[in-house]
Amino acid sequence: MKLNVGVFFGGESVEHEVSIISAHQAMNALNKDKYNVIPIYVAKDRKLYSSPLLEDMSNFKDLTGLLNKCTQVNLYQADNHVVIHPVQKSLFSKKDLGTLDLAIPVMHGTNGEDGTIQGFFEMLKLPYAGCDLIAAAVGQDKVLQKHTLENSGLPVTPWFWVYSEEFESKRDEILERVHKIGYPVILKPACTGSSVGISIAHNDAEYIECFEDAGQYDAKVITEQVVAPMREMNCSVIGEPFQARASAIEEVFHGADTDFLDFKDKYQGGSKGSAKSSGSKGMASVSRLVNPDLPEETTRTIQSLALETFRVLGSSGVCRIDFMMNADSGEVYVNEINTIPGSLAFYLWEASGLHFSELMDQLVDLTLTRERRRSRMTYSYDTNLLSTYTESSGAKSAKGAKR
Repeated sequence: MKLNVGVFFGGESVEHEVSIISAHQAMNALNKDKYNVIPIYVAKDRKLYSSPLLEDMSNFKDLTGLLNKCTQVNLYQADNHVVIHPVQKSLFSKKDLGTLDLAIPVMHGTNGEDGTIQGFFEMLKLPYAGCDLIAAAVGQDKVLQKHTLENSGLPVTPWFWVYSEEFESKRDEILERVHKIGYPVILKPACTGSSVGISIAHNDAEYIECFEDAGQYDAKVITEQVVAPMREMNCSVIGEPFQARASAIEEVFHGADTDFLDFKDKYQGGSKGSAKSSGSKGMASVSRLVNPDLPEETTRTIQSLALETFRVLGSSGVCRIDFMMNADSGEVYVNEINTIPGSLAFYLWEASGLHFSELMDQLVDLTLTRERRRSRMTYSYDTNLLSTYTESSGAKSAKGAKR
């Protein structure tokens, strides 16, 4: 019997369009002999839509027209099933549109990769692929992530963070911290992805301008020391925190006018040495070199750091860990984890001998295994506390009651 697999994509983040590309790659890779693939599109206003029309990428060229033809839905749990229910029903329409057995979120950034959609699945008791709520939240918030990595002894560059609202009142103090790190520095919003809002400052005037830009995207802004000369390496990991596998390594290349891999490089570029494509292929189109010329020891170091980063952050499913390497000294630093990487990093796994369809099979298997394990855990226990509760005793024992 086929599993009903809901692929969730879209969302209101700045990576909305990137999510659409990644999701269609994932849906095409799911084996239709094993799974009933059900697209669930999350619009920028958070409304959910479902329709077979959502499976055709070309339909998204006219998004308004597409949604007018799709069915707005909501999800609810009934009789241990998650039901897809149309918001508005006509006289002859189906009462419900089927059920979901599990979800594969392919949503990048805010409300998709940060624990929000994972919390929604938790409330529905719908098994879902990838990181759980806590790991997703920590993985998306670069401040929490860096604290965890640093505390676990993993190598990160010198850095600090402040709230964007603090800049005017603490400008001198913040600039003093920048001077201790030394220019150039890179500024990042804490919770965005795809390099949105990231820029490099070489002096105080540029720093102020870059800070204002980063502050448009998040309440927290990170300042980091620039690694120079730098080589950027990525490695994917699949599995669970206590049992995982690292992929092949790739080196990625930024545009001629930037010092880092920016949004344009990631999603509007072309693979190194390939012909220019007429359409975006997501992260699969980045200018890259898989299995770059690295000393064997460096390759092992990067893969080991990727596995340890995956473990200490409590990650699950398929993630991609990004690294910065000093091209002169060979020192390697963990940059960040992407808990739902662009294109699900399938190109790294194909280079490791794992076909995209097999990668999706493993994601499904990991989801079902985690659900079986969680079903054996205790989350609550029966008490008779309310049977002895009275208004007077409640008032006396209430937490924080006056004494």
